[in-house]
Amino acid sequence: MTGTRGPLNAFLDVDQIAVANAQSGPLAGLRLAVKDIYDVAGYRTGCGNPQRYRETSPASATARAIQALLDSGARFVGKTQTDELAFSLMGLNAHFPSPVNPAAPGRVTGGSSSGSAAAVAGGFADIAIGSDTGGSIRAPASFCGLIGLRTTHGRISLDGTMPLAPSLDTFGWFARDMVIYDKVGAVLLGDDLHRHELQRPLALDVLDALVLGPKEADEYRGMVQNVASVIGAPQAASPLSHSIDDLYWCFRKLQGYEAWQSHGAWISEGDRMLGPGVKERFEHGATIDAATARCEAERRDAFRHELADRLDDDGVIVLPTVPGAAPLKAASFDDLQIWRERALRLLCLSGLSGFPQITLPLGQVDGAPFGLSLLGPKNSDRQLVALAARILANRQRSA
Repeated sequence: MTGTRGPLNAFLDVDQIAVANAQSGPLAGLRLAVKDIYDVAGYRTGCGNPQRYRETSPASATARAIQALLDSGARFVGKTQTDELAFSLMGLNAHFPSPVNPAAPGRVTGGSSSGSAAAVAGGFADIAIGSDTGGSIRAPASFCGLIGLRTTHGRISLDGTMPLAPSLDTFGWFARDMVIYDKVGAVLLGDDLHRHELQRPLALDVLDALVLGPKEADEYRGMVQNVASVIGAPQAASPLSHSIDDLYWCFRKLQGYEAWQSHGAWISEGDRMLGPGVKERFEHGATIDAATARCEAERRDAFRHELADRLDDDGVIVLPTVPGAAPLKAASFDDLQIWRERALRLLCLSGLSGFPQITLPLGQVDGAPFGLSLLGPKNSDRQLVALAARILANRQRSA
């Protein structure tokens, strides 16, 4: 693996191998790009780290969910860049040129599904597969003006996928078009087990307050009006018993602990040349013991039950996907870390609960995309997609 290819640095520069797909099916003719944490038969799975790439053998089989897309007619067009070991949120891998955000070239694409987001936003793929542990579908989608769903935890198979934090890892995909998005959902999700209509929009003041400043707050209020015109104005939900800071640290500790369990032995074998930020996050994970992880898992369970009660069968939380437009590529490392920590306070609710959340490209700040999210009950994934389609269609009619 020598680097990246294409004008957006979205795809890995590796020898292209023919990947068989069905010639007919619901996804026939659609171009499919795949994040380099998923196995594709004949390709090495490098996970964003050159040493990992050199040490691994070509996959003998394709990841189950990817194979389902190929069997439905999607045409594989390449492996896409990922942040190192999928443990970042900005799309800045120290080993490769950064993917370009076509919607805002001076800003980051977001990670860790950076190449996949760039490939779809730039028109080089119709569908691009990513993953979401801490926000790696939702943040890049918001940054690049795309649709992105963090699916209900465990609903789509991760067989043949590099784990980061298994109790938090989920499958996801990007698309620009809602019709295409729903076609992929039909293939991978089937019918929702959750049968109740999502018709009770809710807001949490603590989340709305996390937008960066007045411009972002004004734009977010406008996005909420788009939602309100379809399902009514969000009503204030009673405050959570857990502070947002407690939930943030609960997420960080569980993610760090599980990430070290997944990769610590390999990292400890020698200097893996991990990039800045990624290195420190793994080092933090190494300090978290099993007792701490058990304590935080109990906190997560209590939060999950509380959020389920708030949502009941028909509720949907309306929230900013991230604090604002994507950070500038020229921002300092420290500023990016501060931005990341603020964003994770918004992103961690879906991660901790395991409930689905979809982000929609409804807004702009300083000429760059800014997304709004809908978070629904467990297994309401396709209902969220359908609701999102109604909101986007209504916006287009009103434009």
